[in-house]
Amino acid sequence: MAFLSHVKWLYREFGLNSLYDTGRDAWLIILARCMRMVAFGTNSLILALFFSSLKFSDSYIGLFMTLTLIGDVLLSLLLTLVADRIGRRRVLFCGSVLMVISGAVFAYFENYWILLIAAVLGVISATGSDFGPFRAIEESILSGLTKPNTRAEVIAWYVTTATLGQSVGTEVAGRIVHHLQGREGWTLVDAYHGVFWMYSAMGGLNMVMMLLLSDKCEVKKKEEADDGEDAEGLLDGEEGELEEGQQSPMTPNTPTSQTPITSKPPKQKFFAQISKDTRSSMYKLWALLLIDSLADGMVPLSLTNYYLDQKFHLKKSTLGDITSAAYFLGFFGTIFAGPLSRRLGLVNTMVFTHLPSSAAVLLFSLPNNVPMCVILLLIRMGLNNMDQAPRTSLIAAIVRPEERTAIMGITSMLRTLASTTGPTVTGVLAGRGRFWIAFVVAGALRIAYDLGLWAIFVNLKLHVHEEEKDGNGEVQMRQIRDSGRERMNDEEELGDLVGDSDDESESGRSSEDFKRERKGVDLSDGK
Repeated sequence: MAFLSHVKWLYREFGLNSLYDTGRDAWLIILARCMRMVAFGTNSLILALFFSSLKFSDSYIGLFMTLTLIGDVLLSLLLTLVADRIGRRRVLFCGSVLMVISGAVFAYFENYWILLIAAVLGVISATGSDFGPFRAIEESILSGLTKPNTRAEVIAWYVTTATLGQSVGTEVAGRIVHHLQGREGWTLVDAYHGVFWMYSAMGGLNMVMMLLLSDKCEVKKKEEADDGEDAEGLLDGEEGELEEGQQSPMTPNTPTSQTPITSKPPKQKFFAQISKDTRSSMYKLWALLLIDSLADGMVPLSLTNYYLDQKFHLKKSTLGDITSAAYFLGFFGTIFAGPLSRRLGLVNTMVFTHLPSSAAVLLFSLPNNVPMCVILLLIRMGLNNMDQAPRTSLIAAIVRPEERTAIMGITSMLRTLASTTGPTVTGVLAGRGRFWIAFVVAGALRIAYDLGLWAIFVNLKLHVHEEEKDGNGEVQMRQIRDSGRERMNDEEELGDLVGDSDDESESGRSSEDFKRERKGVDLSDGK
């Protein structure tokens, strides 16, 4: 009985019950991303090394990554803004097809410009991260499939399995390169080509996963029809939400003097089509994310591996082992993102897990020995991804449900755009023998992001729009109250090793206790 109590507590503590209850579509999306990150993990190890083996200069390597990221920006912006119109599953399937094609091109060709075209127009992760059209759409789908009280836990597993995929990808890539290079007649470049075939195969598996998704992944018609001002066109160019103090849209009885009739519809800014409350919060968050993404773009793992290779001349298998261990440590770290978010709040979890990682980036170039560099890399990667699930949950809690796909697409686009200048700057610094400066600047920028995020968003009230959808928010409060009560029961049960459930005692509470608890429910972050 005591053992079952432990298992039950772990099952709920780490959000496995939330993941199970979300259903089959969430499982498929998480599995698809895990396989995709296996492919992207191979890139984080070999891409810069592949170009170096082809005798491309450091500045050309940095330029390649910058232009590839620009291509990701354009592709992400195009596909995420039309995803709700033409179908999210179709867009994800098309992205998988582009992934297959890009991998095949890299497996066949060695010409710089052909590879650049394939990377810009297709889907090649230049940094090993999940840039491109997939993530924003998948996060929007998961946000729609989950409830506010389970969202952080489900997205935490979305991030956790992705980190595990990256770990597997880097380890497998290092072993494949080491094995193929040792075979008679195989050069180092040939071994890299072999790894890109695996990249293409992972894209094919992603295609299969997208075909298995149900129509629950598509935007709900009800959401599009709710609240005329909200439904009038995130993606369709119609007039957006009325600003405070504006007149209502014209009806047959509205005087023409209020809104002159013109032959052309009035021009509108794209961001004006997003609600005022959403814009007010997201402008601040976007500004901070630009800083963080610029820093990440300067020292992506692909360039970090290149730095270690240039500084210490490690074997490719050893480099793969180090990178895989870093990702694997990150996998364990992200498991705790859900429980920490529940206890500390979304913003506190983001800041206090990301800040030590930022400090590790700042100090990374100081040691002149492999062990200390590896320790700093493990700290960086072990904590680096713990803010991803809370960040996605934070955005989902800020914006209206019908705005999520577009907002997350814009967020992904802006983050990728900010990352584009980073590799070029680092490439120039590396070419001049000043590679270490990139890590110092990136670490300082990341710390500035962490402190700014905490100062601005720690007291922000969340889930306001979802509360509106349920009238007075009673449904959401009951869900969160019941979830918290359920976990408290499990912890009490684990503490005294009592096998009997406390549900009966809970149901016997007086109405006065219930009202007192309900007053204590606060939907704000960390409160």
